[in-house]
Amino acid sequence: MISLILLSLAFENVHVSTDEELIAALRLAKPGSTILIAPGVYSGGVNAQYLHGEPGKLITIAGADAQNPPVFRGGNTGMQFSRVSYFELRDIVIEGAKFNGINIDDGGTIDSPSRHVTIQNVRVSDLPKGNHDGIKLSGLDDFRVENCELMRWGGSGIDMVGCHRGVIVGSAFRDGGDSGIQAKGGSSDIKIQGNRFIRGGLRGVNIGGSTGEAFFRPPLTSMGAEKYEARSITVEGCTFVEGGAPVAFVGVDGAMVRFNTFYKPGRWVLRILQETQLPGFVPSRNGKFEDNLVVFESKNWAAGGVNVGSGAAPETFGFARNYWYCLDAPGRSKPSLPVAEKGGVYGVDPGVSVDEKGMVSVKKGSPAERVGAHAWKVLE
Repeated sequence: MISLILLSLAFENVHVSTDEELIAALRLAKPGSTILIAPGVYSGGVNAQYLHGEPGKLITIAGADAQNPPVFRGGNTGMQFSRVSYFELRDIVIEGAKFNGINIDDGGTIDSPSRHVTIQNVRVSDLPKGNHDGIKLSGLDDFRVENCELMRWGGSGIDMVGCHRGVIVGSAFRDGGDSGIQAKGGSSDIKIQGNRFIRGGLRGVNIGGSTGEAFFRPPLTSMGAEKYEARSITVEGCTFVEGGAPVAFVGVDGAMVRFNTFYKPGRWVLRILQETQLPGFVPSRNGKFEDNLVVFESKNWAAGGVNVGSGAAPETFGFARNYWYCLDAPGRSKPSLPVAEKGGVYGVDPGVSVDEKGMVSVKKGSPAERVGAHAWKVLE
């Protein structure tokens, strides 16, 4: 069979249908190779390194039938790819891994990140409680995660440590653990767009976090005088239904949260925190919260919907044109913000409806038609 794989790779495409064939194909992959995995159940624990494609000649690992994708079950980590570039993973299912579902990383070579990676149409589910992530990205630049589904994980649905210039778009997060998406460890220039979070964790999107000194990318020694967990993160066009706090700014130096819909969040719609207390770190600052639709219930609401921790700089945050509505007590719709809001709307029924998939919409002619996730889609 390996000779057939060699012949197939000479023509850039290879079809595999067993664990052994997949391992052999990964060892032989070259720029332009596409490895197509037949439907069926495979063993988790796939591990490969140094898969380097080229511009216009990606190395692709994909299910042969997108409507009936292969399932990788069990293993410590379902799939791990280290030191890769111009690489694509799509149409795959990962179930029941012991640690993380998918790892893509720089192999510990912090000054040489993995680059130009796409993850598309991947589903990861049923990981243990604790620090076990659906998709773990460490030291990855110039990437895109699109149309993926994460369900029942312990740590983060997608966890980024020291990642830069990435987009996470059109994906779904359901019944999560600690957070839906987390960007920390020096992560920057990340766009989180058009995703859906249904009970997406204690923190839906954790912008920043708390990272050990050795794991920052870039290293703390080269970050400059003003250090941060995350910088220049944008969350837009997303829908959050129930769960804990949908958004947390944690040790961040500049982030934008705009045109999102928050429906029945927990105690707070957002948190402003400072968890990393190392010397040289800026206080969590310069966050913006604009054009969002927030629909909540008073029985779950605390501190006016915003939690501010010690060591942060809430006075540097900005709030504008958000639409706030308390379902069971409209007169209690106005939040307690750390600074005055510009152009906010409070206590006017937006006419919200929620379908069985957790999609939140407003009726035609709603006074909230220009804010929230539905407005972002129109603008885009």
